[in-house]
Amino acid sequence: MIVPTHFVFANTVLTTPSLVPEIRLHLATEILPLWNKTEVEIEEKGLPPPYWAFAWAGGQALARYVLDNPDSVRGRRVLDFGSGSGLVAIAAARAGASSVLAVDIDAFAAAAITLNARANDVEIDVRQKDVLEHGCLWETILVGDMCYERPLAERLLAWLTEAQRKGAMVLLGDPGRNYFPKSGVEKLASYEVATSRELEDRDVRATAVYRLSDGPT
Repeated sequence: MIVPTHFVFANTVLTTPSLVPEIRLHLATEILPLWNKTEVEIEEKGLPPPYWAFAWAGGQALARYVLDNPDSVRGRRVLDFGSGSGLVAIAAARAGASSVLAVDIDAFAAAAITLNARANDVEIDVRQKDVLEHGCLWETILVGDMCYERPLAERLLAWLTEAQRKGAMVLLGDPGRNYFPKSGVEKLASYEVATSRELEDRDVRATAVYRLSDGPT
C-alpha cells in the first residue's frame, strides 16, 4: 500500500516558489507524469490532479502578502483552507500566527504540508478534513486559488461570508479564476507571478490578494 509521505518525498524536489523565495517546498517538476504515477501506484483511475505538488499563483501571492503584512496573522488563530503544499500556512506561521491549521481533503496534500512544515522549521497543525461542515473557530482565514470550480466556490464563499460576519478576517489570493466573486471583496495588493504553461495558459499571471468585506454576490 502506498504511503503518501514516502510518495511525496520520492517524487518531488525541494525548491523555492518564484514569488516567495524564503520558503522551501517539496514540489514536482512536471504535472502529468506525477499524476499518472499516482494513479498507477494507488491503482485507481480518475484521481484529482496533484494540486499539492505545485505553488499556484493565488497561493504565492497570498503567502507573499502575509509575509509582507504580518499584522494580518500575528498573534491570531489562522486557518489555511485547501492548503495544498502548505505554502500559505507556512507563511502564516513564519509571520507570527499564534496557531495555524492547514486543512486539505487530499491525503497526499496532508503529507506534503507536513514535510514542507518540517523543511521550514515551523509548527503547523495538519488535518485531512472538510471544515465547511463546521463553524468557524479562527480569527484569520486564508484561501489561495480555490475558486476554480463552481460547486466548491459557491459552498466555500457562503461559509466564508458567514465567518466574516462573525468577525473573522478572510483573505483570498486569486489570479482571476472563473468563479471568484465579482463584488464584496476589497483588493489589497497585486503581483505578477511566474508560472508554467503546464499549469496555466501563460507564463506570468496577474494575481491579487483580496479581503472579503460584505460578502460576495
